Amino acid sequence: MKKYLLLASILILGSCGGASQAPRNLDNACLLAREKPSYYSAMKRTEARWGVPVHVQMATIHQESRFVANAKTPHRYALGVIPIGRQSSARGFSQALDGTWEEYQRDTRRYGAKRTRIQDATDFMGWYMDGSSEKLGISKYDARAQYLAYHEGRTGYARGSYQSKGWLLAVADKVQARAEMYREQLSRCGR
Repeated sequence: MKKYLLLASILILGSCGGASQAPRNLDNACLLAREKPSYYSAMKRTEARWGVPVHVQMATIHQESRFVANAKTPHRYALGVIPIGRQSSARGFSQALDGTWEEYQRDTRRYGAKRTRIQDATDFMGWYMDGSSEKLGISKYDARAQYLAYHEGRTGYARGSYQSKGWLLAVADKVQARAEMYREQLSRCGR
């Protein structure tokens, strides 16, 4: 009897975990939207509320977390072996930092919002990119510049801190290319 209870527990826990798994095909926006309709619906709501296109959100989330709800930054190690904490407080779909997430919660009065919930993560992203558009003049369709402002913060972006970071410019180019790929795919499948 204990074996059956153990097996049933494993099956129940395993089936619950599947809901938070990343989509299988991250290179096809149409398949992603079909596999995770709640993700696509959340992005459409964010697009309607904040004006940030779905393809820009998708490309940014892909870069930040690969659509893993509980993504966290890697650990840092002292002497190469002693863990001393994470590289930053960034976590969740959007990899929002604690302070920025708290600012979002205050500004939108969404105190119960969670970084691990796709609806909240996309709304955060829309709020942040809308602010970058308003304060920095970045088009909401410009995935590259939006990503640079998202990564560096608005003050860092305004100072041009990204200009000396070749690796970050390359990442931003990849985000732009992925956004364009997603945009084309979504238009072909009528989304």
